[in-house]
Amino acid sequence: MKSLTALVTGGSRGIGRGIAIELAKKGVNVVITYVKNKVEAEHACQEIKSMGVNSIVIQMNSNNRKSIKNVIHLSKMEFGMIDILVNNAAIAQEKSFNSITDDDWNQMMSINLRGPFCLTQELLPDMIQSQWGRIINISSIGGQWGGYNQVHYAASKAALINFTQSIARIYSGHGITSNAIAPGLIDTDMISSELNTDAGKEKVANIPVKRLGTVKEVGSAVAYLVSDEASYITGQTININGGMLFSG
Repeated sequence: MKSLTALVTGGSRGIGRGIAIELAKKGVNVVITYVKNKVEAEHACQEIKSMGVNSIVIQMNSNNRKSIKNVIHLSKMEFGMIDILVNNAAIAQEKSFNSITDDDWNQMMSINLRGPFCLTQELLPDMIQSQWGRIINISSIGGQWGGYNQVHYAASKAALINFTQSIARIYSGHGITSNAIAPGLIDTDMISSELNTDAGKEKVANIPVKRLGTVKEVGSAVAYLVSDEASYITGQTININGGMLFSG
């Protein structure tokens, strides 16, 4: 069997990097995309190569289809085709509802939703031809219970869950599964400053398991979903939140 190749968007740090590393541990070649963090992306790439697995790094603008097509072209030149798509790249923004501008809304939807749509649309023909593919969309608990100061972010992540289900309905018969993962509070650099506040510490204390999740836990879930053992799982949202959703 040929080696599988995964495209992990936003794989230079945080959850994306954790996913890339866990896939590499399974022998999957990894294409890592980044926007600005080239150095961190290259460090992740070198870590993967040290495992004896191939990896490349490519800059990508998630809201630009030309940029997306370039990533796919370069990836196919290196690996032949992309078997696994992990739509992880996203932005977040804390703003009160009344202060969200049209530009804020459009940018959020463009990167968090239209980016995954474009990538999926561009990669599906090859997956259909090979009758095998795995699409994993990284959503958020915010997409399930709404947002207070992140209404546009929560809306984009909710839409991503619905997009996941739609793709599953249409393409699962071609051997292509489509699933979402909805993380809760995960221990990354992005939320470290927030969690150092009194309000942040209270958030952690209110998690039923009494701790943050880890990027390894999210990455391990992705590694399972792309395996043959998970071939009967499609259209699902896997909640990795320590019990936050049911307790909220």
